[in-house]
Amino acid sequence: MGFDVGQFRAQMVGDGARPNLFEVIMPFPQISRVQGSPSAGAVDQKFTFMCRTSQLPGSTLGAVPVNYFGREIKLAGNRTFPEWTVTVLNDEDFLVRNTMEKWMNSINSHRGNFRAAGALSPSSYTVDPMVNHYGKEIPGPIIKQVKLIGCFPIDVSPIDLDWGQNDTIEEFAVTFAYQWTEDVRVGIL
Repeated sequence: MGFDVGQFRAQMVGDGARPNLFEVIMPFPQISRVQGSPSAGAVDQKFTFMCRTSQLPGSTLGAVPVNYFGREIKLAGNRTFPEWTVTVLNDEDFLVRNTMEKWMNSINSHRGNFRAAGALSPSSYTVDPMVNHYGKEIPGPIIKQVKLIGCFPIDVSPIDLDWGQNDTIEEFAVTFAYQWTEDVRVGIL
């Protein structure tokens, strides 16, 4: 078979999906609301704008090795979902950062091994965020939409401060655990 770039281009639907056309919708739980912060939806909306990097989450299907007469055969095992990490731009109101810290503190406090009264059940401290991946057409149709079920933060990274860092904006990473993902919408151009 000879090389034919035309055949390759014919397979590239929409000139390929672009990793920079996305948004993350994070419906923060009530227990994470910082007292005195703007309206309840303000941090949800701000997170969508400040979330600089994300992923379409992956999954792993385990293999169960079984030996039979000296030969190993592999059978399908259980599915696992790795942690999901996003990077967030920080601004001077620290709204997203403070909300993440309060969310984690309500699940397990800093001073004691306690959970806030309002966070006693998983349904009170988990949310189902959505990752929307857009196509290049105007107005940008959603070509893939993934919902993460039962999501909560497990790590908020430090923010490095440095006198030599000029002309840059602070950012931090947040790592989440979640139960599974659901494809809400899979689009075809």
